[in-house]
Amino acid sequence: MRRQPPAMLETAGRRILVVMATEAEYGPALQARLKPVITGVGPVEAAIGTARALEACLDLAALPDLVLSLGSAGSATLEQGAVYQASSVSYRDMDASPLGITKGVTPFMDHPPEIPLPVLLKGVPSARLSSGANIVSGSAYAAIDADMVDMESFAVYRACTSFGVPMIGLRGISDGAKELHHYDDWTALLGHLDVELAGIIDRLPEILLRQ
Repeated sequence: MRRQPPAMLETAGRRILVVMATEAEYGPALQARLKPVITGVGPVEAAIGTARALEACLDLAALPDLVLSLGSAGSATLEQGAVYQASSVSYRDMDASPLGITKGVTPFMDHPPEIPLPVLLKGVPSARLSSGANIVSGSAYAAIDADMVDMESFAVYRACTSFGVPMIGLRGISDGAKELHHYDDWTALLGHLDVELAGIIDRLPEILLRQ
């Protein structure tokens, strides 16, 4: 059976593969504009889901020009309910420092602990992003050397680099101002962020033409 490539967002002469972690972040506004690959939550699922989608594209000689990673993030310092693009990604889970390797650097790989993203959207505020397999809340933010946190972006970035496709990460700040205690503490702003992210999607043709 012939494999079908994932749906692409085509705008300003670019073919863009959109990936998201979960349906919970994919609200009505985004549903009216695009169809993402839902990878699943966390670094492992994000890497697998993104790599499988890109492999399907490669099989049909139809790799995207960009991968757009959409979703939510936490931050104790950034504006709650606002959207930021990742200016850099780091992997807070990786710690081989007992071997003399800098924390955040994967052993036997040539990358810095914080990796700048090569493509940034003009006019969209940016912030440094840390990815890991844990939900950060309350006082735990003090140990994070980044402006915002999520569970997928570094993994998506690594999958993209293995296929030679640049990634853009857009994250709406869903939580972080207060301690998380319940599922609803995360979901309360997702409807608002759905609209905010959709607004940037509507501006993408203009933004990309100015890149």
